[in-house]
Parts: sequence; structure tokens; C-alpha cells
Amino acid sequence: MKIRSQRKIKWRNVLLLLVVALLIAAALFYFLPRHTTNTHTGGMPGGPGRGGPGMGGATPVHGGTAKLADVPVYLTALGTVVANASVTVTSRVDGQLMQVYFAEGQKVAKGQLLAQIDPRSYQATLEQYQGELAQNQALLKSAQLTLARYKTLFAQDSLARQDLETQTATVGQYLGTIKADQAQINAAKLDLDYARITAPVSGRVGLRLVDPGNMVHSSDTTGIVTITQTQPIAITFSLPQAHLPTLLKTLHQGQSLPATAIDQDGVTPLGRGKLNFISNEIDSDTGSIKLKAIFDNNDESLYPNQFVNVRLQTDTLAGATVIPAQALQLSSDGDFVYVIKADNTVERKAVKTGPAYGDNMQAILSGVAPGDRVVTEGIDRLSNGSKVSVVTAATAQSQGVTAQ
Repeated sequence: MKIRSQRKIKWRNVLLLLVVALLIAAALFYFLPRHTTNTHTGGMPGGPGRGGPGMGGATPVHGGTAKLADVPVYLTALGTVVANASVTVTSRVDGQLMQVYFAEGQKVAKGQLLAQIDPRSYQATLEQYQGELAQNQALLKSAQLTLARYKTLFAQDSLARQDLETQTATVGQYLGTIKADQAQINAAKLDLDYARITAPVSGRVGLRLVDPGNMVHSSDTTGIVTITQTQPIAITFSLPQAHLPTLLKTLHQGQSLPATAIDQDGVTPLGRGKLNFISNEIDSDTGSIKLKAIFDNNDESLYPNQFVNVRLQTDTLAGATVIPAQALQLSSDGDFVYVIKADNTVERKAVKTGPAYGDNMQAILSGVAPGDRVVTEGIDRLSNGSKVSVVTAATAQSQGVTAQ
């Protein structure tokens, strides 16, 4: 009985498995063909379900219009910002540094008092020379009175010529001494003035190199502080020698070349200036020529030793044809665009490009005329002669709302 019961259970399990397998097979047979049919009848991008060109319909595209514009021609280079002047302030006299009148990093003006050397010894020397001058002036006056008296006596034949000539020489000697005294006084005044150390140029001071209380000397090369002039400021850069004729032609015509400094990312303008120097020789190692442009730098956005991009305007294409940059395509045959004709078909036209212009525009030297409509989006689905439907902004927005 036990064996028979086990056989019943075994056959029941087998039947159950067969039923489950049949149900799974039926489900696969039923659902798989329907899913495949839906896949083929649904709308594919570009197929008839989307109103695309798959069944001979017009391809939806976006377009732009060629326009006229005055397009500047630029040369670009990597440049380094350099101070217009950098001066190490040193003392012109020896003495103890009594006080400094600047804060590190402060902006100073030309002639502003920066430091004071102990002036007392120079003041004493000045007063000494002034005393000697007064003494010699008194001696000169006495000698001149004596000379006048000698001249009277000599005229009366009461004085020897030798005495008159000796007295005349004495007066001349005192005159020379007074000139020497005056020169010493001027030198002493100059030393006293040098004890007041002033800024030789306007700019920004760096770190203080000597503290008050230290002795400084006119022979010191370290200096007290360094002043860097950043307003105006300069940028040096190099360009290939092939551009030299263009640069010289413009300069010889008396025109200035505008320059723009742009940050390292090539996005943000940092200042506008003009070219003011072209080197007198070409670097034989690199075949380039060194140039320098000057910038007002009123907002101090340019800083010494900063790396920037320099954009130098060398010319302007007056009345050039410009199109949206995304309309321009590149192939093995060269640059081309798709021009939308009056019958809403496109014609592939080879073009000769000029410089980029403004935000996302491109100058075209030949191949496109002002007023031509060009395809800007949907180009990858086109060929020469394709029928197109230009999607306006309003249409695109409406379709976007419907799709939602």
C-alpha cells in the first residue's frame, strides 16, 4: 500500500509540471507575436508614425538667415602680464631708519613719503656750511672795501701796484670760497632731502625689506621696499613672423591695434588696451616676434606675472556675410552648408569661411549670400535636394507641449 501511494504522488507531480509547461508555452505564443506587431506599427523617429521623411514626407529642420555685419579680424596668443615699472626703493644717504610711513601692499602715489632716515647729522652739516658761508661773505666784504681804498690810493700814486694786485686776488679768492660754500650748502640740503625717502613712481608696495631702527646705506642693493606700477600695466606676447607684414602695414598707416586681455579659459574679458611695441628683431629659435600691449587696468583685473589670452584686432571685414555657426558643416571635401531654397528643398553649397564673429556666428567669404536661409538643426538627416519643413520657435514649442 505504501508503494502504491508513493507512485500516485509521483504521477501527480509529473502531471502538474506538464500543465504548468503548457500554460507557459501558450502565454509565450499569445503575447510574443502581438508585441512584435506593435513594435513595427509604432512611430519611429523619422518614420511615418512621426510624420518624418520615411515615407516621402518633409524633414523638420531649424533654420537661420545669413546677414551682413562688420566682422573684426583677430590674432590670438598667450601672454604674460608685466608691470609697467618695478622700482626697488633704496636710501641715497647713510643713516638709521627712523620710521616707515607705508603699509605692505598699500597703493602709493609718486612723491609720497615712504620712510625717514635720521636727519640730525645732515642738518648739522648744513648749518656748519651756512656758518662758513657767512664768515667768508664777511671776509669778502672786508676785502672789497680794502680793494676800493687801494684803488683810490693807487690812483693818487700812493700805493704800489703789487699791493693793489694782491688785494684784487684776495677778493677773487673769497668769491671762489663763497661759491664753494654755496655748493656745499646745496649738497647738504640735498642729503637732508634724501633723508626723506619718497616714492619714485605710483604703484603698489610689496613687503617691507628693512625694519625701523636698522642702519641703511646708499650702497645697499636690497632696498627698503619694491614698488610695482600696475596702472597702466603691460602684456607681452609673441606671434608668428608671418603676421609681421600685416602688423607693420597697419602701424605705418598711423592706426593703433586694439588688444583685449581674456582670462585663461578664454571667456571673460579682463581689459582693453592697444599695441605699443613690436620688437626690432625676430627670435631665430622660434620664428616669432615679441609684442607688448598697454592697458589702463583701472579695475586692477590684470596682475603682474598673470597668464592671459591676448586677442589683437588687425583688421575689419566691412559688410561681411555671417551665418549661425551651427549651420557650418565639415566634410572631406571641405566646409559646406545646406541652403533652403524657395521650394523648401535644400542645396548643399561649399563655402569659404572667415573669422568667427560675436556669439556663435561665423563669417562666410563665399558660397552664401545675405538673405539666404541655412539649416542649423536636423542636418544629419539631409542630403542634396531633400524636402524640408522649417520649424519655427512657436511650432517647436507647440509640439513640445503636445508631446507632453
